[in-house]
Amino acid sequence: MSAEHAEHPALMPNEWPEDPHFGRATSAKVGMWVFLLSDAFMFAGFLLAYGILRGGTDPEVGWIPAGEPAFGIGFTAFLTFLLICSSVTMVLSISALQQNHLKYAKFFLGATIFGGACFLLGQVYEYWGFGLEGHGLVPLGLNFGASHRATSFYCITGFHGMHVFSGVTYLTVIFIRMLKGKYDDGNWNHLETAGLFWHFVDLVWILVFTLVYLWI
Repeated sequence: MSAEHAEHPALMPNEWPEDPHFGRATSAKVGMWVFLLSDAFMFAGFLLAYGILRGGTDPEVGWIPAGEPAFGIGFTAFLTFLLICSSVTMVLSISALQQNHLKYAKFFLGATIFGGACFLLGQVYEYWGFGLEGHGLVPLGLNFGASHRATSFYCITGFHGMHVFSGVTYLTVIFIRMLKGKYDDGNWNHLETAGLFWHFVDLVWILVFTLVYLWI
């Protein structure tokens, strides 16, 4: 074996060389970063279109057409807090798995899934109100296609909701595999890759909440 081969041992097909500052990146992590970059452009397009539509609104007419309800900022702020907390539990789950504390890793991952599921239920309630009279944006008159405000709202929040649903499904699969002992060997790459997606979803929602709900 040559000195060059001795210094650079063979790597598995899904591994990248060790970096002194960032460690070893797997192909899954690199692929996730590429996907998140493309996804960021999609969200940027939605938010840019929202800003253009709102900025071009006739001041005399206003952004909120007559008969359309206002957004429930207080309730949505609670959902935002819930999603941020789920991002914290995601970090704790990865940290626990890295330290081989499997019990805590499962607990915090379960808490993350629970937080994401509660966010989705809250979004369904925000849209339709679970049939309660006087609740839900749709029953109160915010209908898709009725105005630029309504259409852009449902496109942006609905697109993000699809990401939350995908994230909850993704994490649930990881959780089931964890219960089956797939990560008892201390391999946290799959969970860390899923965590990248979940943190991205949380970060995007903060931007959505700020621009769509708090921009009055």
